[in-house]
Amino acid sequence: MENEGSIKKYIFKDKEYLCSLELVMDMLGGKWKPIALFHLRGGKMRSGELQRSLRGITNKMFTQTVRELEASGLVERIVYPTVPPKVEYQLSEMGKSVLPVLDVLNSWGKEISEKYNRG
Repeated sequence: MENEGSIKKYIFKDKEYLCSLELVMDMLGGKWKPIALFHLRGGKMRSGELQRSLRGITNKMFTQTVRELEASGLVERIVYPTVPPKVEYQLSEMGKSVLPVLDVLNSWGKEISEKYNRG
């Protein structure tokens, strides 16, 4: 076989991954990224509105999270030239494509909460 012994590599934004799940976890990993994406499912949100929806997130972590989501192409940042500045976030087409995965995770979370939280 021609490909015998070769390892499939996945490349995204000039970064190489040895496993497609590694790529996905780099994009979605962490506590806040999936939750931010889930909150953006309803459409555009102003920066402060999105940050308030992520209960417990610090300003620094919020800024880091939305920057990483924007850099990965999952979220679009819209800046309006107003005073004071108005910034909104929305899902990109790629960001919308991850919603079915988040729906499954959300359903699984509800299921395990009900199943294992019977007191």
